[in-house]
Amino acid sequence: MNQVSQDLRWMERSLELAQKAYQEGEVPVGAVIVRKGVVIGEGFNRREIDQDPTSHAEVVAIRAAAQTIRGWRLDESTLYVTLEPCIQCCGAILLARIPRLVYGCDDPKAGGVRSLYTLLKDRRLNHRVEVTPGVMAEECGEILTRFFEGLRRVKKGVNLSS
Repeated sequence: MNQVSQDLRWMERSLELAQKAYQEGEVPVGAVIVRKGVVIGEGFNRREIDQDPTSHAEVVAIRAAAQTIRGWRLDESTLYVTLEPCIQCCGAILLARIPRLVYGCDDPKAGGVRSLYTLLKDRRLNHRVEVTPGVMAEECGEILTRFFEGLRRVKKGVNLSS
């Protein structure tokens, strides 16, 4: 399977996880970490469920992957996530030594990869990450748009089924 096919396959899984977050009332972001063709960690946003501001999809997936391999160095792995990581998640990616990131849509309000900052390419840091943005960007953006439109309707008192 070529790289593009693999990227699409794992981004589809990330979207499935984002859908699970959506169903739980969480901001719909999903993440999968793959090493040598095998999922070693995955997660979705859990800030409301866990009442933990650090429970972003990427951090949940990184924690699961570290437990799976019984180590914190996630070298030889790729992180797939539906939304451009924020600065917290970029820090976790760097600390875990993840060599490659594939993400769906940009995050113009909090993106730490290229929208607001370029943390994963910063030469002052001891690790840099190969980044592939825009994989299934439309689908990844659509689920977020739908979620936030629903929130706005609830705040205005409009029935979600209308």
